[in-house]
Amino acid sequence: MTRQKPFVAVVDDDTSVNRAIRRLLRSMGVAADRFRTGDELLETMRSIPSYRPGCVILDVQMPGTNGLEIQQRLVAFGAPVIFTTSHEGVIERDKALAAGAIAYIRRPFDDELFIKAVRAAFASARK
Repeated sequence: MTRQKPFVAVVDDDTSVNRAIRRLLRSMGVAADRFRTGDELLETMRSIPSYRPGCVILDVQMPGTNGLEIQQRLVAFGAPVIFTTSHEGVIERDKALAAGAIAYIRRPFDDELFIKAVRAAFASARK
C-alpha cells in the first residue's frame, strides 16, 4: 500500500458520501482509500507502518468511535484532517478546529472549497 504520490483516506460510514468524495478526489488526480470507520483506518495505520495518507477526510458521527476521537488518535501519525459532515454542531466544529483540523465542511459542500481544503492539507503535511 505504499505510494509515491500523496493519497487520501476517506472515512465515512455512508457509502454514497464516501463514493462521491472519492470521485471528486479522482477528478483532482488524487487517489483515495475508503474506510467505513475510523477504527478501521487506525488499525490499518498501526498494522502497516508505511501506510501514511497525505490527508484524512473524516465524518463526525460514525458507528463506534466518533470522528473527533479519531482525530485525537491521528495526531500520533501526523495526518492532517478535514471533516465533512451533515452535523450542525458548533461545539464539534470548534473542537475539531481547535485540535488542528484543516477544515470543517458542512455537506452538501462546494467542490471548490473542498478542493482548496485538500490542497491545504497536503501543503501542511509537507511542512
